[in-house]
Amino acid sequence: MKPSVITPDPSQAFDTEERCHILELSNVPDDPDCSIARASVAPGVTTHWHRLKATAERYVILEGSGRVEVGELAPREIGAGDVVLIPPLCRQRVANIGEGELVFLAICTPRFGQENYEDLEQ
Repeated sequence: MKPSVITPDPSQAFDTEERCHILELSNVPDDPDCSIARASVAPGVTTHWHRLKATAERYVILEGSGRVEVGELAPREIGAGDVVLIPPLCRQRVANIGEGELVFLAICTPRFGQENYEDLEQ
């Protein structure tokens, strides 16, 4: 990795089939060990059950309130400041149970690649 500053372009944000809105903050070949995305889930929405192969993920909750389901853990309410640890191949989904957007950072190691994403509801 080389020293740099990345300025994300909000116009590059996109909606996923999983029902999440994503803005990639850092996902570059020069930093293969980590990627960071800003994710948001609209009120009343639950994302699809999914998992990542060969990639660990962490959700850092920035705002809103939700309910996360990870692996065999009981569903757990989450809010600003909470961190959710998700090992590779661990099924997961998150629901927005609040009135505003549920916003979190999704930090992946190694960096996220679409080839590692598996939708468990298709």
